[in-house]
Amino acid sequence: MAEIEREAMEYDVVIVGAGPAGLSAAIKLKQLDADINVVVLEKGSEVGAHILSGAVLDPCGLDALIPDWKDKGAPITVPVKQDNFYMLGEAGQMRLPNFAMPPLMNNHGNYIVSMGNVCRWMAEQAEELGVEIFPGMACSELVYGNGGEVKGVVAGEFGLNPDGTPSDAYEPGMELHGKYVFLSEGVRGSLSKEVIAKYALDKNAGPQKYGLGMKEIWEIDPEKHREGTVTHTMGWPLNGNAGGGSFIYHLDNNQVYVGFVVHLNYENPHLFPYMEFQRFKHHPMVADLLKGGKRVAYGARAITEGGYQAMPELAFPGGALLGCSAGMVNVPRIKGNHNAMLSGIAAAEAAIEAIKTDRSGDTLDGYAKRVHNGPIAKDLKKVRNVKPLWSKYGLAASLTLGGFDMWTNNLFGLSVLGTMKHGKSDADATGEAAKYKPIEYPKPDGVLSFDRLTNVSFAMTNHEESQPAHLKLKDASIPVSINLPKYGGPSARYCPAGVYEFVEEEGKDTRFVINFQNCVHCKTCDIKDPSQNINWTTPQGGDGPNYPNM
Repeated sequence: MAEIEREAMEYDVVIVGAGPAGLSAAIKLKQLDADINVVVLEKGSEVGAHILSGAVLDPCGLDALIPDWKDKGAPITVPVKQDNFYMLGEAGQMRLPNFAMPPLMNNHGNYIVSMGNVCRWMAEQAEELGVEIFPGMACSELVYGNGGEVKGVVAGEFGLNPDGTPSDAYEPGMELHGKYVFLSEGVRGSLSKEVIAKYALDKNAGPQKYGLGMKEIWEIDPEKHREGTVTHTMGWPLNGNAGGGSFIYHLDNNQVYVGFVVHLNYENPHLFPYMEFQRFKHHPMVADLLKGGKRVAYGARAITEGGYQAMPELAFPGGALLGCSAGMVNVPRIKGNHNAMLSGIAAAEAAIEAIKTDRSGDTLDGYAKRVHNGPIAKDLKKVRNVKPLWSKYGLAASLTLGGFDMWTNNLFGLSVLGTMKHGKSDADATGEAAKYKPIEYPKPDGVLSFDRLTNVSFAMTNHEESQPAHLKLKDASIPVSINLPKYGGPSARYCPAGVYEFVEEEGKDTRFVINFQNCVHCKTCDIKDPSQNINWTTPQGGDGPNYPNM
């Protein structure tokens, strides 16, 4: 559709994604130069609609951006009062002593928050400074300049038929051009994937690793509620089948965030991450907490877990990768929002420096220097070996050697292990179905545990069904001809929203069905598909989940 003519709007900086990274960049740009023209484009129906995070927030990023955030009424009001770490068995638990944890694992001074609500508040701060924010504007394409640099994006294309041709209601969208384009799409963004491949930004990085995070919000019995309590668990029900663990955060209003993370480098294709989460809630410790309560929201998203050694080059001709688009999550802490904010600040400072000297469309080397010489690298380098240790040697080694490595980094600023490498990609880690035993999962009881489609309704996701499916197969035959016989059809299990299914009809060949309307934009399929045959792209703007307080 290259022949389509679109109107163009010119800005100094175009930012894709109204998450903590993109909004921090927008705010910092206007703080540094009130006259600079900044636009933020958000695919969700509103700012915060697609934001899902744990979340215990380390406020260091916000302190650097808006030091008086408390006075400005930021929705950050529940300080962490107690940290709990447990190793679970099927019928009991063992608490791990806090004194054995490296200091970086201490949540003193952090806050339990809804990052969706934090981003809504940050958007208000940005708009007060003069930032233009357009929700419901999915960025479907990059626009390149004559020198091969990124010069902008296409946003706001609506009205395509299922076959991709324009309908009678077609709107071509607009091109938004900038001297620099910041990609803050979150994990595995479609535009970020494109620029990483185009400019070989990952040529010197290890393979990026991922986890699948699923989360429910529960309203519980007030007598069981302990505002400010943070609990993390490891062990059961995953045990040796996969890496991962849980979080339970007591926020205000008798609510708790109940979440479960499964590392996507698991080998057994019969593993069903969503059902592992549902089974977890039947552990006696968790079931007792939730008994008498009710689930009020559900969602899921992928998490970058590769750490410092998996980060690609951060700047490219005409733009930069921010936050989770570059993979800035501290895995042991399960925290990335602070680094996302710090990356937005660093990118804004580098862009202002460049624009003031009449530069545009070049590579912002000053951004990468700020990241690698500043607090983000300091945060990530200390924990860089925990994930590869867990991947190669299992949970026990991660706790012992990984804990020791974090202690030496904390005390002496060095690692006796150097920098360990990641092995295969998460897709390549998937084993053949015949080599592994199927896993039997108990049927959800509808009280503590729920089937996927029922839970997806609590994500309030919606997609206009007349548009093309945004989940695209490179080869339509592969799911049935390869993935089903060789890997047991893992897409029917790894998706936390029930998008994919294999339908058998009497006398007919098995069909692979994509229920894209269920999609919660977690990107797991793009990451874990063993044939790397699924490409996640953006649906039209405003579609997807509508998370209230995630």
